[in-house]
Amino acid sequence: MPPFQLRDYVRIARPDHWVKNIFMLPGAALAFALMPKIADISVLRLIGAVVSCCLVASANYTINEYLDAPFDRHHPLKRSRPGAEGRLDKRLVMAQYALLSAVGLGLGALINLPFLAASVWLLVMGVIYNVEPLRTKDRQYLDVLSESINNPIRFLLGWFAVTSAVIPPGSVLLAYWMGGAFLMGTKRYSEYRRIDNPEQAGLYRRSFRRYTEASLLLSSFFYALCATFLIAVFLIKYKIELLLSFPFFAVLFTWYLGISMQADSAAQAPEKLYRERAFMGFAALTFIAVVLLFFINIPVLDGLMRPYYIQLSPQ
Repeated sequence: MPPFQLRDYVRIARPDHWVKNIFMLPGAALAFALMPKIADISVLRLIGAVVSCCLVASANYTINEYLDAPFDRHHPLKRSRPGAEGRLDKRLVMAQYALLSAVGLGLGALINLPFLAASVWLLVMGVIYNVEPLRTKDRQYLDVLSESINNPIRFLLGWFAVTSAVIPPGSVLLAYWMGGAFLMGTKRYSEYRRIDNPEQAGLYRRSFRRYTEASLLLSSFFYALCATFLIAVFLIKYKIELLLSFPFFAVLFTWYLGISMQADSAAQAPEKLYRERAFMGFAALTFIAVVLLFFINIPVLDGLMRPYYIQLSPQ
């Protein structure tokens, strides 16, 4: 049995990855914007929702780290992780997983039942993604799609932290899914390029045995197209003025793709994306623009919602 070191078990819970739960914020903000009359804003409630999400996510990270240990030994950076170096005790890993899951779901139950259901869904996706015989992370394309579905789940968690009376628009959830797939696809693309050895890449991640650099880039482009289309559907359907924010989203997707092409790209570890200060600043500007457009009315844009024809000759 490997010697117990507390920092190893804290590390596999990946508290540094909790920043990813910022994806809850748009869900909460949109719920308040679209449903102000039924929104239930409470600071304590929101804090509890965030803590619950972080604990459930850490439960998923815990089993991910342990089950990925044999593969991480083939990665130039991840080989130094506690699991890859054989410093983890399976019994303690499972106890940590059970504790994080129980406390996370317990807090979720205090929010409301829809929030709890979304939390269970997040936990189940961690099992589907990591555990045999399913282990979707080993399957081409399915690895990206099954991991990125955690993004709309986080959106739901943010939404249900504010209101449990209705569910959010389907176009937003699908856009969030495809947007997450784009982020995950570019992460895979960046990782594959960094390893720069198809055989070594296949030892680290089984799905890489069927990927190529071109297929990863093209699939990421496909996810970006789907995401931007679905974003446009939502923007036009719910408030035509929001369409003015579309160029901001186009720049974000293009900029992030450029980041993924850099050597040692931050796209390989999105939790460290804060180091790309210019990009994060522009992302914040995009969020502000969307919020402001919710409160601005431009009547001339209403004409875009009505089809019309220019008559060239008398009937």
